[in-house]
Amino acid sequence: MSALADLINLDLSDSTDQIIAEYIWIGGSGLDMRSKARTLSGPVKDPSELPKWNYDGSSTGQAPGDDSEVILYPQAIFQDPFRRGNNILVMCDAYTPAGEPIPTNKRHAAAKIFSDPNVVAEVTWYGIEQEYTLLQKDIKWPVGWPVGGFPGPQGPYYCGVGADKAFGRDIVDSHYKACLYAGINVSGTNGEVMPGQWEFQVGPTVGIAAADQVWVARYILERITQLAGVVLSLDPKPIPGDWNGAGAHTNYSTKSMREDGGYEAIKKAIEKLGLRHKEHIAAYGEGNERRLTGKHETADINTFLWGVANRGASIRVGRDTEKDGKGYFEDRRPASNMDPYTVTSMIAESTILWKP
Repeated sequence: MSALADLINLDLSDSTDQIIAEYIWIGGSGLDMRSKARTLSGPVKDPSELPKWNYDGSSTGQAPGDDSEVILYPQAIFQDPFRRGNNILVMCDAYTPAGEPIPTNKRHAAAKIFSDPNVVAEVTWYGIEQEYTLLQKDIKWPVGWPVGGFPGPQGPYYCGVGADKAFGRDIVDSHYKACLYAGINVSGTNGEVMPGQWEFQVGPTVGIAAADQVWVARYILERITQLAGVVLSLDPKPIPGDWNGAGAHTNYSTKSMREDGGYEAIKKAIEKLGLRHKEHIAAYGEGNERRLTGKHETADINTFLWGVANRGASIRVGRDTEKDGKGYFEDRRPASNMDPYTVTSMIAESTILWKP
């Protein structure tokens, strides 16, 4: 092992009680992630124990140069799989010095919805299926694809095994374990239909915690792809033509849906989502019109329909949910680059709080 690797893996607990906290936030594009580290005097278990911090918003597209200070509010803590020990990752949201959420802070509005007593009483569960594509660093072409060319047609790659079918599995497995180490409720992972494309699932997780965990899982994935010299893409249609796009299917249930007779609550919720289809589509990710074409396991972007076990529907209800008369449903419309704070809170707001 090299001296550099020795230092990277150095266990600080042998010589000091101090820890390193990596503060993470969302940048000006609403999708890029930023982070910086600070030293704390000892282990921390709750975000309320952490100090607020600041950064130069003019360098992230989030503030003007003549008033550039943006304040970070710690919101959720995760174990750091890179530094390990008592070191932590800290998911933050961003505010002006006066305490107003900046425009790219979608967490603040989501927290208001999830703290509403009617939403709290329904104990909203989410399971988010985050699809992504791994790209070769210098040419931005999917890993495993020949330079300037295409692999064989889709078919053998979904959940495939083998050097000619599963491209990037070392990154995927590293990410899976790192997320579990961090305390993220990752429930599984699999190869997707397009070669070089993968998926991980977060949940079931309650309320805003689901969105916090997806953002930190994305951060961890980007750090791992950085180490591997590969580029992470959340583009919903990275390759034009007869190739599957990438989504973030969002599975959802409330207490009422999970109880006996819950199928009626599910149907009422789906009806409400249909009435607000345009509003949801507008908030479900950039470039989603390139993915939601009515082909490649999607519904057309302008059409709302639901069905049992129908992967070409806007909303899919599982066979078990239909048989049991209770359970959950899957919103298949969100794009891979959606903001999980926006999507999860919007689903809760539309199905629980909104009155047609």
